[in-house]
Amino acid sequence: MATSIRLNDEIVFGSSEQPFVLLAGPCVLESREVALQTASHLKEITESLAIPYIFKSSYDKANRSSIHSFRGPGLDSGLHILEDVKQKIGVPVLSDVHTAEEAEAAGEVLDVIQIPAFLSRQTDLVVAVGNTGKVVNVKKGQFLAPWDIEQVIEKIETTGNRKILLTERGVTFGYNNLVVDMRSLVRMKETGYPVVFDATHSVQLPGGQGERSGGEKKYVRPLARAAAALGISALFIETHPRPEQALSDSATMVPLNKMEVLLREVKEFDVLQRRGGVRSEA
Repeated sequence: MATSIRLNDEIVFGSSEQPFVLLAGPCVLESREVALQTASHLKEITESLAIPYIFKSSYDKANRSSIHSFRGPGLDSGLHILEDVKQKIGVPVLSDVHTAEEAEAAGEVLDVIQIPAFLSRQTDLVVAVGNTGKVVNVKKGQFLAPWDIEQVIEKIETTGNRKILLTERGVTFGYNNLVVDMRSLVRMKETGYPVVFDATHSVQLPGGQGERSGGEKKYVRPLARAAAALGISALFIETHPRPEQALSDSATMVPLNKMEVLLREVKEFDVLQRRGGVRSEA
């Protein structure tokens, strides 16, 4: 039986009666202004569409391709910006942690703590995040089969924390390429935990531009629609007011002014699936 995870009075992951939750924002925190602008605009859109919303952005991108790439403001400054988003915009916030030592401080601000895909097998990190008691979003590593996620789940469960989300973000398919196996969503749902689909990292071409990753943004829309038709608890999308100027993942982020149309389409598939018009064995 599927587990429902309640974040607050308005957001429930895995509810059969509520739409998918949107996890969205810029890839990395570039400035307080961009964060507030993006969160405010997305809040307006999601409220009009009755879609629960959580702001997502990384205070540190520790896994950039190049040593010269922008990583973000860091833990302290980044958490201050995320706290501002929570207070001024009135939405929960999500960011990822890269070391066990960061988990406690991050847990004081974040509503959802994310474990990066590259670090999803790092036991000390996974356990430290579980110990915060916060909702944990595990990005399934590009190198993991969907059933491998059960070992990560077990590590978190040893802390007594069962507020776990599982995210599909594509799997390595040769050099500098990812592919999404939609069977993974069905298989991970069998764990009983809510499943998230990451529509923007799934279309990355890791390291495809030498010192940075490329991407095939044209596939974000069809993949998001397909995932919603299968039934997901949340949709993860990175978006930016001006993706061409973004300091990280510019090739895959959806322009902020195109988010409303995309979300309207995805919600149509989500509603159809919840009404039984599209069925999945999971």
